[in-house]
Amino acid sequence: MSGLLPFFMLSLLILAVILAVAAVRVVPQGMEYTLERWGRYIGTLKPGFNVIMPIFDRIGSKINMMEQVLDVPSQEVITKDNAMVRVDGVLFFQILDAAKAAYEVSNLQLAIRQLTQTNIRTVMGSMDLDELLSRRDDINIRLLSVVDHATGPWGIKVTRIEIKDITPPHDLVESMGRQMKAEREKRAQILEAEGFRQAEILKAEGEKQAAILQAEGRREAAFREAEARERLAEAEAQATRMVSEAISQGNVQAINYFVAQKYVEALGRIASSPNEKVILLPMETSGVLASLAGVAELARDAFSGKKSDRV
Repeated sequence: MSGLLPFFMLSLLILAVILAVAAVRVVPQGMEYTLERWGRYIGTLKPGFNVIMPIFDRIGSKINMMEQVLDVPSQEVITKDNAMVRVDGVLFFQILDAAKAAYEVSNLQLAIRQLTQTNIRTVMGSMDLDELLSRRDDINIRLLSVVDHATGPWGIKVTRIEIKDITPPHDLVESMGRQMKAEREKRAQILEAEGFRQAEILKAEGEKQAAILQAEGRREAAFREAEARERLAEAEAQATRMVSEAISQGNVQAINYFVAQKYVEALGRIASSPNEKVILLPMETSGVLASLAGVAELARDAFSGKKSDRV
C-alpha cells in the first residue's frame, strides 16, 4: 500500500497541472468567446486572460467582433417596368453582442446574405429601370435602413450596403446605347443650329451697322455738297453783283469778261463729254475770242493799275 502512495500523488499532481492549464483561456483582441456550463450560456469571455472551470465549462462560440465584409451574390431582379437586370453588392457589418450573434440565429452570415438579397429584390423591384440606374445612392440608403433594422435582434450593426453592379440585358444595353447616341446627336445639332443662329444675328447686326454708317456718310456728303453749292451760289451772286455795278458804271470790259467766262465754261463741258467725238463750235466763237481778248485787256489794265499804284 505504501508503494502506491507516490504514484497516486504524482497522478494528482499531473491532474492538477492539466486542470490548471485547461482553466486558462486567452482571448485575442477583436474576439469574444461565449462560455457554456452544462450546455447553457453563462457569460462571455473578453479579450485577454480568462479563467474558467474545467470539465464544467466549455467555450461555445468564438465571435469575431471586428467589422466584416460580406459579398452579396449576383441575382436577377425584375424592375417595376418589367426589365430584367442582374445585381450584386457588398455589405459591411459588425457584431455588437456576441451572445445574440451566437444564439439568436443559426449561421449568421448566411442569414444576413439571404435577408439582403430578399430586400434587394423588394427595393429594386419597386423602381423603374431609369430610377434604378440613376438613384443608386437612394437604393443603398433604403437597403441599409431595412436590413439594419431586421438584423438588430441578432446583435449586429449593418454599417453599409453598396450595390456594386447593375447589369441590364444585352439587347437593352444596345437600345440604351442607341438612345444615348441619338441624344448626343440631337444636342450636337441643337448646338450647331444655335451657333448658326448666333452667326446670322451677328452678321445681320454688322450689315445693319454698316448700312447706318453708309447712310450717315451719304448724309454728311450731301450736307457738304449742299454747303458747297451754297458757297458757289453766293460767289456767283457776288460776281454778278460786281459785274452789274461795273456795267452801271459804264465798264464794257466787265461785260466781255462775264460773257467770255460763260462761253469758256460751256465749251469745257462740251469738250469733256465722253460721248462727243466731234465738237461743233458756234458761229459766235469769234465773239468768244474777242471776249477773251477783252479779258486779257482787262487783266493788263488791272496789272498796270497795280504797277502805277506801286510807283
